[in-house]
Amino acid sequence: MNIISRRDILKQIAERKPVAVGPASDFSKIWATDVFDLEKMKKALPKQVFNSLEKTLKVGAPLEKGVAALVADAMRKWAISRGAKYYSHVFYPLTGATAEKHDGFISINRDGKVISEFSGEQLLRGEPDASAFPNGGIRSTFEARGYTEWDVTSPAYLMETSNGATLCIPTVFVAWTGEALDKKTPLLRSNMAINRAVSKLLKILGHKKTAVVSSSAGPEQEYFLIDSAFAAARPDLLLAGRTLFGKASAKGQEFGDHYFGAIPERAQVFMQDVEEKLYRLGIPAKTHHNEVAPGQFEIAPLYENSNIASDHQQLIMITLKAYAKKHGFLCLLHEKPFKGVNGSGKHVNWSVRDANLGNLLDPGDTPHANMQFLLFCGAVIRGVHKFGSLLRAVVASAGNDHRLGANEAPPAIMSIYLGSQLTDVFEQVKAGNLKNSKKASLMNIGVDTLPPLPKDPGDRNRTSPFAFTGNRFEFRAVGSSQSVSDSLVAINTIAADSIDWIASKLEKLIERGKKIEDACTAVLKEIIDNHGLVIFNDNNYSEEWHREAKKRGLPNLKTCAEALPVLKSKEIISLFENQKTITPIELAARFEISAEQYIKTIDVEAKLILDIAKTKILPAAITYLTDQVECFGILKEFSLSRSNINFVAKKIKELQSSVAKLEKDFAKNKGSIEEQLKFYSQNILSGMDAVRTAADALEGEVADDYWPLPSYMEMLFMR
Repeated sequence: MNIISRRDILKQIAERKPVAVGPASDFSKIWATDVFDLEKMKKALPKQVFNSLEKTLKVGAPLEKGVAALVADAMRKWAISRGAKYYSHVFYPLTGATAEKHDGFISINRDGKVISEFSGEQLLRGEPDASAFPNGGIRSTFEARGYTEWDVTSPAYLMETSNGATLCIPTVFVAWTGEALDKKTPLLRSNMAINRAVSKLLKILGHKKTAVVSSSAGPEQEYFLIDSAFAAARPDLLLAGRTLFGKASAKGQEFGDHYFGAIPERAQVFMQDVEEKLYRLGIPAKTHHNEVAPGQFEIAPLYENSNIASDHQQLIMITLKAYAKKHGFLCLLHEKPFKGVNGSGKHVNWSVRDANLGNLLDPGDTPHANMQFLLFCGAVIRGVHKFGSLLRAVVASAGNDHRLGANEAPPAIMSIYLGSQLTDVFEQVKAGNLKNSKKASLMNIGVDTLPPLPKDPGDRNRTSPFAFTGNRFEFRAVGSSQSVSDSLVAINTIAADSIDWIASKLEKLIERGKKIEDACTAVLKEIIDNHGLVIFNDNNYSEEWHREAKKRGLPNLKTCAEALPVLKSKEIISLFENQKTITPIELAARFEISAEQYIKTIDVEAKLILDIAKTKILPAAITYLTDQVECFGILKEFSLSRSNINFVAKKIKELQSSVAKLEKDFAKNKGSIEEQLKFYSQNILSGMDAVRTAADALEGEVADDYWPLPSYMEMLFMR
């Protein structure tokens, strides 16, 4: 049965053709056609109402009474004109996924007739069940009430099916008692913290007219594509999102030929189809390409306000998965779906922007003379040094534990890469002799027909977890399946804390009679003296760096079990409380939920390993061994070696023994949530590895026709 099934899968894949999607549309004509954006609002709303709404969006003013009702009616008419029958409050619970509750545009009037209706109250507020989502003890099982509330700053949009469309309204999700039960609420609060802190500092620096300040983000998304037919024969991919068994392919990524290589036609058609949908949703997808591992790809959008970028990132993941199915693929967003090749991350590019002043992390041509830039850069240096353990904690997950620290992703040690130009500038600050900065130059390629190539004043460092890349910082430790919201909340909060600290220091120095230039220089020197140890410009993958980081006192939290308890520390509780981004109750809940998710993920994977080992791999290996023994008995006159038979028998025993031990270990799992974290991290994972090691060794010896699972070679190279 397995033989036929696997052969049928390979035949089916070999005969696949790219899905016919027609020629690509002119993106300028389809841009944001599925979004109820400002342009559509302006046409649909009375001028006074639109002006009021625009004021809320641009300067953060409260929504005026009565505006919601008029917006709701205009939104309903637009959605119905596009074929929408339903509306949904979309929110982001602490599962990390996207949640939706759908309602029809339907009501019954006094005459008993059906009418189309969508009120301001329905736009503003929904009421999903708050007890069914992870809440970390904020809500008891019998306490079900929770609310969604319209996030006016993130535009509504349409999600279409073959039978119509649904109006999707981005919302926050809070408990009846007021605590945030979602990813969006703390992000909106953290943007308020950034606005408060940056506005205060800019005024000290002499800016009289400042606009609303917000963080900006551009999250790059890595993912794998495999043919969907493989998934039917891989329970681990279906339920865990990663392969729990699999011998390495004879060829992997060692040639570097997949990275930026020619995109396979099926994948290219898929990408173009995805991006057309993203353009309709107003998501500025800019770049796509092959990534390092075979079967791995990346999509990267342009910068947006971090709240909208976070919403759009969730939509990108949903669209990738949905359109992969349409094109006969399975899209894998797990951080490490295949052992032995690169895993997938999300590189979150982050900066701070004032609507009038632009990007505050743009150094200009003379960064040594750009004191404003240096102060904001210094704030990041201080923040990452003081709260690097928080940055590690917010990217802690069972999946990311497989990726962080490997020679493909940043280590668990949080450090900053500044590049040669900025490092030199801050060394001058430390020496008290700030005079110049390295200039950009031209590079002569040595080909007469090519003009000189502009060369940046500093290199890039792909091994750094937090790297300055010209006019922004890139946080490279985020996992590919994770919401970017947690990371953005953490970065915004630590930045706001340090900017507050800088502003307070400057105020005191100026009060004592220091000139603003001298006060800024003194503050920068204090930052680099106390926090410069976090700067590292070399190879973060090297063992030398691990030893050096230990000398510098930088934490190296290698696993979730080590990283997540950081969320319970007094320093982190105080940080979030002072910046009004996450309350102590909410933070305690987030620790509980993250720890439970880690434990449950490993629990599911371990059960899967046992099921697959006992019901698929062991029967296949024993059948093969039986046939080999029988065959050897017939052909022993040819003096054939029994080495293969003996090896397979040995590995079957090892597999049976490791399965029995893993089953036994499950019974020992007791204690507090911290104790369970350690137990799963140390005992269950090591037991899973033992089962896999024996099984993968068998895959290398058992004849291919007997093996029940599609191989790495097939999944990674057959598209």
